[in-house]
Amino acid sequence: MAQTDKKEAAMPAKKSAAKPVKKAAAKKTTAKRTVRKIIAMPQVQGCHIIAIVNQKGGVGKTTTAVNLACALGRLGQKVLLIDCDSQCNATSGAGFSHDSVKSSIYDLMSGDVTFAEAVINTRYDFDIIAGSRNMAGAEVELAKLPEDKRFILLRDSIAEAQEKYNFVLIDCPPSLGMVAVNALTAADGVLVPLQCEYYAVEGLSLLVRTINENVRKFLNPRIKVEGILLTMYDSRAKLTTDVAEGVRALYPDAVYDTVIPRSVRIAEAPSFGMPVLVHDPSNKGSEAYVQLAEEVINRGK
Repeated sequence: MAQTDKKEAAMPAKKSAAKPVKKAAAKKTTAKRTVRKIIAMPQVQGCHIIAIVNQKGGVGKTTTAVNLACALGRLGQKVLLIDCDSQCNATSGAGFSHDSVKSSIYDLMSGDVTFAEAVINTRYDFDIIAGSRNMAGAEVELAKLPEDKRFILLRDSIAEAQEKYNFVLIDCPPSLGMVAVNALTAADGVLVPLQCEYYAVEGLSLLVRTINENVRKFLNPRIKVEGILLTMYDSRAKLTTDVAEGVRALYPDAVYDTVIPRSVRIAEAPSFGMPVLVHDPSNKGSEAYVQLAEEVINRGK
């Protein structure tokens, strides 16, 4: 009996010892939900037009366009996003249906609306010129224009943006066709989202060569590769780290320090018609896009 009494006396001590563990776990959960305070940065001088391009689909191009636009806007910049892809994903990712907007980039390039009529204000700290399904046929229509007009139509159509915005981001279709070349001709720089996979690296060398040997030489001497952004980054995968190291070795001055992690919250945000910064501000992807925006601003100074 004496031994039993000793055991029963010890039992309350176990319950009390468990309480601090629960409190510690609660504190840890709270720390995960902390949202980083975004502090506005001085607006950059002039207007920086950045084409977001990769001829390979599924690399996070449109996701980057929408979230970078939002992050730049929250950092105090005046931002315009242009959806040049006939899939119109940037438009829906900003909260609009392509068939509900009154005007689009296609209408602007066709001369049917003015620049001011084409611009739509979003709820997410940036403006947008919506995409159109008709951009799929724009490839053929542009080819029919005189040679001195077919590659500069977009540049001339958005000329007014130079006076109103610090950054213009152009979301391009996944190709190097006439529409993408129009974007490259209009842009000061190119941001290349790159998924950390072997085939994506092969496509990168082709894109860089096209920019350097064709676009810069014949159409736009000021264009440069603004930066290469590693997307869907998973540090647990050896292929990811191998590709990242290889790209940084090949383009040491071009690759952004920021990497965009693979995240379910980033992937699901477009289904709600909003950037991940709004959908889940505490997500690691939201933090990454703010860091990317800071890098883009610093490079634009």
